[in-house]
Amino acid sequence: MRKVVLLAMAALFVALFSSAAMAAAEGAAAAADSTTKAALALAAGLAIAIGAFGAALGQGRMAAAAMESIGRNPNAAARIQLPMILGLAFIEALALYAFVIAFFLQGKI
Repeated sequence: MRKVVLLAMAALFVALFSSAAMAAAEGAAAAADSTTKAALALAAGLAIAIGAFGAALGQGRMAAAAMESIGRNPNAAARIQLPMILGLAFIEALALYAFVIAFFLQGKI
């Protein structure tokens, strides 16, 4: 339950800052320009931070589960290794998507 609450709070935090950044980016006045830039910079930092944290957590859990499975049944190592590597590649792709989004947000500053 605690994880769900923390995840919901993190999602709300990101949604508040990213929506404020997007709304302000479309038609900001000169006085709100610095606020817009600050919100965009914060959104870019949060995008890369949450993307990297999620990818690291997912990769660690996947590798730990695969190593535990190989430790219990060493004969199945070849059957476990290929799906593990594919899964790690997909998780890393999600981290790279967060990196690209952060660059797009930096380009609006």
